[in-house]
Amino acid sequence: MKILVLNGPNMNMLGIRQPEIYGKTTYEDLLAMIRAEAEKLNVSVSFFQSNHEGTLVDAIHQAYFDQVDGIIINPAAYTHTSVALLDAVKAVGIPTVEVHISDPDTREEFRHVSYIREACVKTIAGHGLPGYLEALQYLAKRV
Repeated sequence: MKILVLNGPNMNMLGIRQPEIYGKTTYEDLLAMIRAEAEKLNVSVSFFQSNHEGTLVDAIHQAYFDQVDGIIINPAAYTHTSVALLDAVKAVGIPTVEVHISDPDTREEFRHVSYIREACVKTIAGHGLPGYLEALQYLAKRV
């Protein structure tokens, strides 16, 4: 089983950016945590992070051609603005789990809208970094 973990804008700044919301764990620490869980689940995992919407769309399209079995996506700020990411996930038909470290529904009102949610099989929000592990476990059982 192959899972792609996609992260949107500013996620590479974990540990630096707003630690009161996102914690002090770095992006590299997050990847190591996911790799360890993937190994336990006997799942192949790859990672992609970009601050550019079109590049994320390209990564979703490539997942189709690479025959990826599932996608975990934290679109970050693009959650609330990107119809392009929604359309890309719909186009490829790969089971996708939306993950958010914080709970957008408890934050500013503009964060309450998630365009991509409509195309996702599950949303995990507000569980911190372990939410990624929950998403991985969910896809490993579902796919």
